[in-house]
Order: sequence, then C-alpha cells, then structure tokens
Amino acid sequence: MIRPHHFTINAETATDNRFQVAERDTSDLSPLAYAEITRAAALLQEKGVAVHLFEDEGSDTPDSVFPNNWFSTHPEGHVAIYPMKALSRRRERRSDIIQLLKQCYRVQVVIDYSGLEPDGLFLEGTGAMVLDHIHRVAYAVRSERTNPIVLERFCSQFSFEPMLFSAKDPRGADIYHTNVLMCVATDFAMIGLDMITDTVRRREIVNRLERTGRRVVGLTAGQIENFAGNAIELKGKNGRVLALSTTAFLALRPEQVAIIGESAQLLPLAIPTIERAGGSVRCTIAGVHLTPRS
Repeated sequence: MIRPHHFTINAETATDNRFQVAERDTSDLSPLAYAEITRAAALLQEKGVAVHLFEDEGSDTPDSVFPNNWFSTHPEGHVAIYPMKALSRRRERRSDIIQLLKQCYRVQVVIDYSGLEPDGLFLEGTGAMVLDHIHRVAYAVRSERTNPIVLERFCSQFSFEPMLFSAKDPRGADIYHTNVLMCVATDFAMIGLDMITDTVRRREIVNRLERTGRRVVGLTAGQIENFAGNAIELKGKNGRVLALSTTAFLALRPEQVAIIGESAQLLPLAIPTIERAGGSVRCTIAGVHLTPRS
C-alpha cells in the first residue's frame, strides 16, 4: 500500500474514468487521504494481514495510492510491471518496492512491459485484469487501458486463459478497469453482470465462474457505482478477509453479505476521499502472491 502525502484528483485520467468526482473542491485533500490509508492499513494488520506500507512524498504522482495498476506478483516467483496510459501514472513505478519484494520474497524474474507505452499499448495491471490465480483465468474488460495484444502476451507468459469482454455503464461509457466491475474470491465472485454488453459472453463468464465451484453474486449498476465490485480477498490470521470500502459495504444487500460471510469476514474500510479519485479499496492494494524467504 502507498500512503500519499500530496493526494489530488488526477485530471489527466478523468477522460475515461467516470468513477472520478469532478474536481470542484480546491481544498487540500492530502491530510484526509493520508489518514484514510493509515487507518486502512492498521485495520488490515489488526486482522493479521501482512502490509508493506510505503510513503509517497512526491507531488507529481496524484494516483500513486493505487499501486495495483503498475505491478503484480505471482506464486511462481514472477513480478510483472505494466504499461500505463497516463503520463503521470508512469511516474508511480518505484525500484524500492521491487527491491523490497526481492529481499523479502523469492523473486525469480521481473517481466517489464512498460516499453510498450511509446506504441500506445497499455495493460494497467490488476486494474485492467481480474486474475483467478487458482484456475488461471484473466478476466478483462475492453478499454483504452486494456490492449488485447498485451493481454495475450501476458497470458501466454504467465499461463492464464484470457477472457476478454465489453462492459458499459448505464450512460453507455466503457468501464475503464475490470476491477471496478468484478471481484473473484476463493468461493464466490461478485460481478456487475448487467453491464456486460454481450449476453452470450455474459453467460460464458457466469458458466466459467460456476465451473470453478464459485457462487456468483450479481451486482447492480448502482452497486458498481458505489464500488461494491472493487474488493479483494486477503489472508488474515483467522481465515479469509474481504476488504472493501464502507461505501461498497453499505451498497450490498443483506443476502449478498450473507453469501460472502460464509466464506470470508467482511472488513469495511472508510476511504471516501480516495474514492473521489475513481478507485476504491481493491485499487489501493497490490497483492503479494510470492513465497516469503525463510
């Protein structure tokens, strides 16, 4: 996780991120965002989730609080670094984070796709893809931030099956990142099914998820707008934890909470200031799937 010292809403990414709030408030949001990440990290640690918390004291990386877009880790000892669409987001990549991963975990190889940026080819990490690490499926929504060529290259190198599809919000705008639309956990998957434009592809995705033994929790467009799909399952000291925002938790219906609660403890985290930037709890967490060094 990244704790921002100079948080702002990124005007550069507003063109295709409809989840962002228009920046009318000129007050300094940094203290609020700093406090939200501090509190979220502490609550995760209380549940036994291991958290590596880094500081961002720079003033030219407004979206640094969302590290899951520029790198991902994998159980085989692989780390991927991704090509980012916005120039400001490319400055988020940090060698000290990669170095910590190498020091604390068994990293065999780092595969860097950022060299594709000059060609206009982007794949923004686990924002662009929702990865089923168990059954090796990469779910991805078509957008300006998810290039099919890079997706195929990633899936070939990391042994995932790509499932590319189109999804739009009620206003007809493309969903910019897959991880605002869906979350794949061990025993369930949460997904905004009605926003998938192709009904045949929608059924294929449901079937693919159900074949893995997961219960599919359908989310409405309103729940997606409240970041209910932007959650992540983590390993805690007493079992699995589903981290999501308070906004998302309040948008869920009781029967949905009950289904999730059978498999994981729900952990609402209050990050309303950060959500104004167009991302929620899942976006603030870059998961570690590597083997720790002894």
